[in-house]
Amino acid sequence: MEILCMEELVPKDHLLREIDQAISFEFIYDEVRELYCEENGRPSIDPVVLFKIILVKYIFGIRSIRQTIKEIEVNVAYRWFLGYGMTEQIPHFTTLGKNYERRFADSDIFEKIFEHILHEAVRCGFVDASAVFIDATHIKASANKRKAVNRAVKVEAKHYHAELMDEINRDREAHGKKPIENNDEDTPPTKNTKMSTTDPDCGLFHKGEHKVEFAYTTHVACDKHNFILDCDVSAGNLHDSVMFDGLYRNVLAKFPEIEIAALDSAYKTPWIMKQIFDSGRKAATPYKRPMTKKGFFRKHDYVYDEYYDCYLCPENQILKYCTTNRDGYREYKSDPRICQTCPSRHQCTQSKNRVKVFTRHVWEDYLERAEDVRYSPEGKGIYSMRGQTIERIFADAKEKHFMRYTYYRGLAKLRMQALLTFAAMNLKKLAKWKKIKGGVPGFLLRFFTLWWPCLQITCLA
Repeated sequence: MEILCMEELVPKDHLLREIDQAISFEFIYDEVRELYCEENGRPSIDPVVLFKIILVKYIFGIRSIRQTIKEIEVNVAYRWFLGYGMTEQIPHFTTLGKNYERRFADSDIFEKIFEHILHEAVRCGFVDASAVFIDATHIKASANKRKAVNRAVKVEAKHYHAELMDEINRDREAHGKKPIENNDEDTPPTKNTKMSTTDPDCGLFHKGEHKVEFAYTTHVACDKHNFILDCDVSAGNLHDSVMFDGLYRNVLAKFPEIEIAALDSAYKTPWIMKQIFDSGRKAATPYKRPMTKKGFFRKHDYVYDEYYDCYLCPENQILKYCTTNRDGYREYKSDPRICQTCPSRHQCTQSKNRVKVFTRHVWEDYLERAEDVRYSPEGKGIYSMRGQTIERIFADAKEKHFMRYTYYRGLAKLRMQALLTFAAMNLKKLAKWKKIKGGVPGFLLRFFTLWWPCLQITCLA
């Protein structure tokens, strides 16, 4: 027999020691007070212990709660973090599942834990939200792709449909055209889609050219220092740009100091660019390759004349305005008599009526402003940081925190997993940076947190 002290058994530089010193979890009592009854029932397990068990799972990337409990039983550092002695019995793994179903399923406790950790990082001055990086990644769902049925579902109208229709009708009236009547609500279109019978909330995701699987999509926004600012979850068959609006509004409400948003090519749409520039911010985007056939003229080969509202083709012929369609694109058409004898017609159009139709969105000006930012030193520098910010977050989440696929089913549980995963990642970084702050002079810390990203951008420029 040996008499040991648990405090001495846990290494001084252990991650859980740093986390315990960096943040207090007492706030959880206030957040869950209304979910517990103080007068009736048996004494419950300490709610702080419950959430600490869950955080241990996500911090160390343990695959399940059952395995987490097994690890806690034999790990001295885990027991010390929870406040349990060597001989005390750890709660059964089903306890956490029952508490989730009966108490926490319809609450916002997971969002509050994520927000509290983020606010602590902001309070310490670690978050630099002058530039925000937004992207999405896929999580493989716990569903067999062979267990699915075909369903006809209604195609939801774009949430900005009314604003787009107003812009279209104003543009048509400016060109002497009749406004378009909005009859989409009377006969909504439908489409056939494959729905999983195991997990109806997930969506069929085409991974590459050949691989197809059911998945979810996690949409994330982070700052220059890799602190996750917000996240959201959707079905895997939903395009990245659809979820952008809500995520961007939430991040902008929390951090109004944002100056520029770095996005990949999937977000380079007229509506998204309009939102960013109308909010007084800039968009750092990459070059988007024109989707034209090989051997044909590309979009930049046609020059737009803003004064006369027309296009000039590579043969210096005019494409005149014809109409504005209900998708928001102005149509410019060539003269078939001129195109009939054009020596470059085989590189321009293959239409039977020998007419070249060129389109320009009513919000095309915002895309052109994004191109101007792309060529600027600031735009190049910020976009080049995506590899070490948002992409690194996804890599760490999948490799170190078990986010490559999920055992959970349902959108609510996937959102819980995403929030707790990113809360754990923020917590790790917060603990490490607080430890550095305690051992590094203040002027050096301010240099590395504030000036180092600026030096990187300057060198790249």
